[in-house]
Amino acid sequence: MTVLIVGAGISGLSTAWALTKRGVPVTLLEQGPIPNPLSASGDQHRIIRRAYGGQGGYQRRIGDAYDAWDAMWADLGQKHLAETGFLLMSQQEGDGGDVYRDGLIEGGYPFEQLTPEETAARYPFVDPATIRYGAASTEGGVLLCQKIAIGLKEWLIKAGADVRENARVTAVDSAAGTVTLADGSELSADRVIVTAGAWTLGLFPRLDVSLTTYRTAVVYLTPPEDLREAWERAPAILDPGGPVDGYILPPVAGTGLKFGAGIHKYTAAPDQDRTAKAGEGETLRDYFSPPFARIGEYRVDDVVTCAYTFTADEHFFAMSEDKATIVSACSGHGYKFGAVVGQKLAEGIVTGDMEAARVWLEARD
Repeated sequence: MTVLIVGAGISGLSTAWALTKRGVPVTLLEQGPIPNPLSASGDQHRIIRRAYGGQGGYQRRIGDAYDAWDAMWADLGQKHLAETGFLLMSQQEGDGGDVYRDGLIEGGYPFEQLTPEETAARYPFVDPATIRYGAASTEGGVLLCQKIAIGLKEWLIKAGADVRENARVTAVDSAAGTVTLADGSELSADRVIVTAGAWTLGLFPRLDVSLTTYRTAVVYLTPPEDLREAWERAPAILDPGGPVDGYILPPVAGTGLKFGAGIHKYTAAPDQDRTAKAGEGETLRDYFSPPFARIGEYRVDDVVTCAYTFTADEHFFAMSEDKATIVSACSGHGYKFGAVVGQKLAEGIVTGDMEAARVWLEARD
């Protein structure tokens, strides 16, 4: 059996890793470099956490995700995870902080609930007058995306996989098991796995009934000097409460202080508006006041644009037809499951049971 994988974000890299470990010959095709700065997997760091609010299926699958990452660290010889724990806050009843906290309670997962004053005492960048409570967990942290991608690329090449950078796929023939590259050449295999992220609709435009592509951005900030140390020892902030659907990743292991906001996204093609707009960093930053005090004193260092696919209910998407399987571990929360997504797809390929992989990925149980 041979397998072509289209797209070398975390899902494609992990699928190539899992298949190679099973002795399956793999060709991995990426339209740019690995890591690709335009891909959702090309940023500095991403969050991993247990809390999932109403998506209990994903909350229950986090244990599998950690096990898969541990297997990957063993192969890479290095752990690219900073275990910071996580914090969530609530500003108003029914906001994201409430939803995530209720999910932890429903699942029976431990956390420490803090009063506003306790939250600000522990995390002095928080304005206690603007929140209802904080909730902290020691489980969770920050995955170092660029280091993971570089490590996996090197591991795959050493293990004998055919890794091709700057090899853009322009068409996939599911029935024939072939892909066409931008230079006009054609490759074939027994199976094709498409993990092209936001570029999936360019290859399968009919999937627009299930997938929508969004453009968003994140901002990297330098905090006021007197708050620098507090941020360096801060947990990942899963949700600051309020309406912004935001998250913050602390500056760990050489990364920057990163702020992202769900309300900042809009529908766009994956290559559209990939240069940050004037003032976009300040706009992103200012979403976070409240609950953070003195937000105007945070210096904007960089703005990185991102493109994601979303399903309507924010579950992953998986579909097989003929010799192809199209996967979008999407909706902005796929990265933390990257290693186990690769394992599940590899298992489906080897056993011939891609339906079991689809059920696991969609996490509706």
